[in-house]
Amino acid sequence: MGVTKEEVETTLTSALKPTHLEVIDTSGGCGASFEVEIVSEQFEGKRLLERHRLVNTALAEQMKQIHALSIKKALTPAQWKPEDKPQE
Repeated sequence: MGVTKEEVETTLTSALKPTHLEVIDTSGGCGASFEVEIVSEQFEGKRLLERHRLVNTALAEQMKQIHALSIKKALTPAQWKPEDKPQE
């Protein structure tokens, strides 16, 4: 069995303390492909490539089993606009 969505969420939450995190398993449940949207203060002052590296580094162990990781958004809290948030 591959990596679970919950494992990805737990790892990213522990490493990057996000204020918003959305993880979608795009592999049909086998845990080989994920999409991530993450907002973290740890991205302050970092370029997009550096932000993606932080995510990939945090998931280093899981990446041994993940074949595809798509980081849709890697934003700071200031960049995370209210209109981007889902309606309640």
